[in-house]
Amino acid sequence: MLETTVAGSLPKPSWLAEPEKLWPQWRLSGAELEQAKRDATLIWIKEQETAGIDIVSGGEQFRIHFVHGFLEQVEGIDWQKKTKMGIRANRYVVDVPTVTGPIGRKGPIHADEVRYARAQTARRLKFTLPGPMTICDTIADAHYGSRPEMAMAFARLLNDEARELAALGVDVIQFDEPAFNAFPRETVDWGIAALERAAAGLACTTAVHVCYGYGIKANIEWKRSLGAEWRQYETFFPALNASRIGQVSLECANSRVPLSLLGLLKDKDLLVGAIDVATETVETPEQVMATLQAAMEFVDPARIYPCTNCGMAPLPRTVALGKLKALGAGARLLREKLG
Repeated sequence: MLETTVAGSLPKPSWLAEPEKLWPQWRLSGAELEQAKRDATLIWIKEQETAGIDIVSGGEQFRIHFVHGFLEQVEGIDWQKKTKMGIRANRYVVDVPTVTGPIGRKGPIHADEVRYARAQTARRLKFTLPGPMTICDTIADAHYGSRPEMAMAFARLLNDEARELAALGVDVIQFDEPAFNAFPRETVDWGIAALERAAAGLACTTAVHVCYGYGIKANIEWKRSLGAEWRQYETFFPALNASRIGQVSLECANSRVPLSLLGLLKDKDLLVGAIDVATETVETPEQVMATLQAAMEFVDPARIYPCTNCGMAPLPRTVALGKLKALGAGARLLREKLG
């Protein structure tokens, strides 16, 4: 009970990539880079184990970005044809690559990193993939003509990838869908259907991560505009509860999400975000426990998995490690209290 896990990315060591950046540049190349990615993955797996994290991940050390790490190995994308596009309902505008033809995988994308991570730990292993709606909100379309159609095309590719990763020993495959909070109505209309297609037929545990974004300026400012209560979850949680996805990862710590909304997910296991990634202040174990206890007013503790709110890639490495330790210690405190 109260088994801990992480939501996504962990900071890259300064010898691997530029530190504390969401879109860092690699500091090595060729064989040296590939070995450094493995070294960083091993470090974070062992740090998670020491911190008391029960379901570990490789911390996305092989990827510059959680979406583009997948897209880089997809055919039909022109990386030279950049399109200026508003992302997450125009929260920020960036130049993005463009889909110019039918998409397809060039081959297995994340298999090598999963083989490596699986060999480094006896604990259950989680792997994160971008969700199809979030991919469509991170790349421009000059081929399909509609986001729902393009999302289904990406969902099929994601499913092929996810099936291969599960066969390599991944215990939990999580699809990251921050776009759900930016487009709650579209999430109900077609986003969840695309998500289910991406997860179809998987024998391992499936999860979806729906947060309010990394702790970067654009997201922090957006949160300030949302008012006293953040009720985006209310729109699509009933449909998500009716889906075939097994777990839902969501943001709780230092958020304005009414925790009563957790009751809308009565049939799911919940990855309760008890670590705030938008601050460099490290939580105490008691603060982590308090967040989990607040969630327990609406969710049976047997369905709660203590987690981080989001990925921690932009944080200092020492801060992220402190937060992992607080998460593990807070869950232990609560387990002891519950007996």
